[in-house]
Amino acid sequence: MHSHVRSAFGPVQQRAYAAHELLDDAVRTMPRAGTATLSGLRQVVRESWERSMSLVPDPEDALARVDLVDEELEEYRLSHPLAAIMPVIHRLLVLPSHDTGMLVAVGDENGRLLWVDGDARLKSQAEKMTFIAGADWSEGTVGTSAPGTALALGRGVQISGAEHFSRIVHPWSCTAVPVRDPDSGAVLGVVDITGREEAVAPHTLSLVQATVAAAEAQLRIERLQRGQAQPTATAKPLRKVQAAGRTPRPRLYSNTLSITGRDQGQLSLEGHVLDLSLRHTEILTLLALHPRGLTADALADLLYPDAQSTTLRAEMVRLRKLIGSANPDAVPQSRPYRLPQELILDARQVLNYLQRGAHRLALNIYQGALLPNSEAPGIVRFREEVSANLREAVLSDASAETLLRYLQLPETEYDAEAWLRALRVLPARSPRRTAVVAHLERLEAELR
Repeated sequence: MHSHVRSAFGPVQQRAYAAHELLDDAVRTMPRAGTATLSGLRQVVRESWERSMSLVPDPEDALARVDLVDEELEEYRLSHPLAAIMPVIHRLLVLPSHDTGMLVAVGDENGRLLWVDGDARLKSQAEKMTFIAGADWSEGTVGTSAPGTALALGRGVQISGAEHFSRIVHPWSCTAVPVRDPDSGAVLGVVDITGREEAVAPHTLSLVQATVAAAEAQLRIERLQRGQAQPTATAKPLRKVQAAGRTPRPRLYSNTLSITGRDQGQLSLEGHVLDLSLRHTEILTLLALHPRGLTADALADLLYPDAQSTTLRAEMVRLRKLIGSANPDAVPQSRPYRLPQELILDARQVLNYLQRGAHRLALNIYQGALLPNSEAPGIVRFREEVSANLREAVLSDASAETLLRYLQLPETEYDAEAWLRALRVLPARSPRRTAVVAHLERLEAELR
């Protein structure tokens, strides 16, 4: 431990501990207290604590949870674009960390850690606070931490000791920098160094920033090598690349269609992302649900509420042209209408995870009611099926944490039964009961 590190963060630590003591009193007397107790914190930490308090009012509840395990974790890692940069991270950060007593973590854009490596002794100690691959370290779960706060801000941050919102993390310090897509600029994930005081030394931030820059350059090189540097005007680059340094294997979800929580679908093909119209989204969704194909009449019955199919042929012509500009091999076929390649629906993945009892993973994918503005009979039935299955699974046997995440969805705002269920499963002294009770009181007042 170097003296310049102690001197830089000594007063910071004292003010952070003082803020925690004041926050303890505020939580006991009045949950969701004002921000006066945070005045001694650095601005970036104070603003993060304010966000944290709105999501997890009591620091005692700010604990990481495991979202991905075993095969699910491995599949997700291999299919994630960050897999391609791991050789760079390993060479520049992981190997040196074995001699410096620090850990290197790489997480996805949602704050879930996908890889954690480094000093073996420190890694064992970090496991006690669930700093492990597959764990959620977003601000919404653990409050202020370098990985979660860097993602929330979209820039590099350093969080020292008691500046962490969760008390279990106070012995640790960390530095994290987001990784961005080299073409679109979208955040793909985060690279983090965690350890003791040295983890927040000034040179540590520079080291992580340089490593991330090298990793982003590697993404660009791989994209150029695969001929994806100049996509067509109708498509945007796909944020998914093959894992480098591994035996080639089929992509897990090469062709996907995102429809939950969206008014219009987003189609991801090999190398491109297309924003679709509602009608084109409906057509592709129905064809994905019927892999053997549909006749023109059958598709029209599922697509048009009034059974008028006069525009179906024209819509198919436009859809084929759009998809053909991105991937000719994925153009829908006719007689019957069908897809030449498997198309993975995010809504179907939700149902698959629910069937396996993986409620948290299902909620990670589900972003809200699928295509809520669609009146197509086949879409309406599928929307109701997904929503009903999710609700039944969560209310039947999900944990309190999962149930609270479910209640954040817009479709649950007036679901009194779900809110009452949350009240029953929450511990009697949980500060989260206050928000649940207030919501139920508002529902009762509105329904009078």
